[in-house]
Amino acid sequence: MKIGLVCPASLPATQFGGIMFLCLDLAREFSKNNHDVKIYTTDMDFSNGSHKFSKDLPRIEKIDNFKIFRSHVWFSIKLFFVNPGIYKQMMNDKQDIIHTIGIRSFQSLIAIFVAKKKKIPLIISDQGGLFTHPDFTNGGFITKLLYFFQKPLINYIINNSTKIIVANEYEKKIFSKFNATKKCHIIKNGINLEKMDDGEINFKEKHEITQKYFLFLGRFNKVKGIDTLLESINIIQHNKLMETTKLVLMGVDFGFENEMEKIISDLGLNNKILIIKNPTREEVISAYKQCEFLILPSRWELSPLTPLDGFAFKKTVISTTAHGIPYTISNNENSLLVEPENPTQLADAILKLLNDDLLLKKLGNSGFEHVLNVANSKKMAENTLNLYQNLSYVDN
Repeated sequence: MKIGLVCPASLPATQFGGIMFLCLDLAREFSKNNHDVKIYTTDMDFSNGSHKFSKDLPRIEKIDNFKIFRSHVWFSIKLFFVNPGIYKQMMNDKQDIIHTIGIRSFQSLIAIFVAKKKKIPLIISDQGGLFTHPDFTNGGFITKLLYFFQKPLINYIINNSTKIIVANEYEKKIFSKFNATKKCHIIKNGINLEKMDDGEINFKEKHEITQKYFLFLGRFNKVKGIDTLLESINIIQHNKLMETTKLVLMGVDFGFENEMEKIISDLGLNNKILIIKNPTREEVISAYKQCEFLILPSRWELSPLTPLDGFAFKKTVISTTAHGIPYTISNNENSLLVEPENPTQLADAILKLLNDDLLLKKLGNSGFEHVLNVANSKKMAENTLNLYQNLSYVDN
């Protein structure tokens, strides 16, 4: 089968986040089964920041057994990247099916045009929450204006899609607002366990960490609940358990870095916290392996991959009950979940794990079994491919 995957970003922009890794993992798994797979994307590279695009990246690059087709971004507004060249690239190729990941994008709009022109099935995956993201109500004027003008685009893409892949029941309910639940097909997100290798980096040695640490990994953005996390550390900073423990904040700035650093300074937490900016994927993998547990205090998530990455190393996670998180990880089974924006509950959960090695191990082992049996890229790709093949069969 000739499969066209569409995504706003791909390699080398590993810091872009979850949808990029989902797209890559699907491409790797499909190509292992001798399918002809191509990713159509932008030339984002993240080399000098979160919105950098490079004409120096190859327009076509073979990775493993699939190819990445890049076209240059003429301009961008927030995370809306306009690369008109993607249309010609897709039209010049042959696809049996097109799957676009990240609905609120220029790339998904082009995918719709190409699929309609070629009269082939179009699958869409959102991974962005459509209207549930806090930026809808808390964002600035430009963000709200952009979202307003994107509404007809989103409706058009949904109405012209063949099927919609959603990660869980929570996301399926979101599409009920568009009268599209009949199109929805639940396929759980998964991670690539084969890519969780050690590499050559020793994270603790590189950053001269001599203490135990727990890890926040994600965008430096207020929606990630970093301010709540810092308040919780302030509550427990003089606890004996924190005397030999640090918090590592690892990520890329998405508008909150300066405020985050100011809060840390104002609360006098500099000796309790280490900030790692713009980490490489190799650093991230090593940080997962050597941490005690992960912490994801988000105000909003749809189907987060970070906890699943931690599970691959038998590390549990403290997160919140916000939005799609409880549909992805389970409280007291493989994680501890607290109310969002509740620093006291978060502080208590941190101390609970620091004080209970048996619980830490139990939750971590349970998380590992979850990704081994359910939330892995092989299962995700197998279920996705079955959907493709059924649609192709019906279409033919």
